[in-house]
Amino acid sequence: MAVFFRGLIIGLSIAAVVGPMSVLCIQRTLQRGFLYGLVSGLGVATADATYGSVAAFGLTLIATFLVNLHVWISLIGGLFLVYLGIKVALSRPAERAATAAKATSFSAAYVSTFLLTLANPLTILSFAAILLALV
Repeated sequence: MAVFFRGLIIGLSIAAVVGPMSVLCIQRTLQRGFLYGLVSGLGVATADATYGSVAAFGLTLIATFLVNLHVWISLIGGLFLVYLGIKVALSRPAERAATAAKATSFSAAYVSTFLLTLANPLTILSFAAILLALV
């Protein structure tokens, strides 16, 4: 039970930080509604759970792969996040609020946040640090 609670505290400390993925979920919630934001958040949670299961089950092959390639994965994910930030910063504000009919699919919201979280440098480095500390 002690290991479970220690893992729970570590997981919450990583997931509770307001980072770019949290801001993306908040933005989607405000622009497209509660359900769209919830589905986006579920994508983030699934990616965090994926990394957590790699750490919890000690899948050393995957863990070693991620640790060895974290620089490239972080670089690609970081560049994509910078691209999204520039795109948002340079976009013109909408004259009217978006309607629900213009929202993209929930599956696209889920998959996009799942993949962005997997490629998020902050998430990768957090789990890499935890994996290295546990080894």
